[in-house]
Amino acid sequence: MTVIRKSLRDAEPLGKAEIARLKALKDMDIDFSDIPELDESFRANARLVMPSQKKQITIRFDRDILDWFKARGKGYQSRMNAVLRADVEAQRKG
Repeated sequence: MTVIRKSLRDAEPLGKAEIARLKALKDMDIDFSDIPELDESFRANARLVMPSQKKQITIRFDRDILDWFKARGKGYQSRMNAVLRADVEAQRKG
């Protein structure tokens, strides 16, 4: 499976019309043809990964960075953690 990483800078916010169009879609109208079916080989190789325990710290971010994540709603700290994790994993592999 190929993993494609995109920068947050590449993301363009959806407009109100696009959000309304997506909300109006019925499940039967969604094209899943590019998503492979999960078969027994997937299940045989699957493993449960429990999230590691988080450690509470105090950290300072630039105001615009924090505002950008917060503007995307609940879970902004988890999204920030995911971005940092992706960078750490890329550095380890690089």
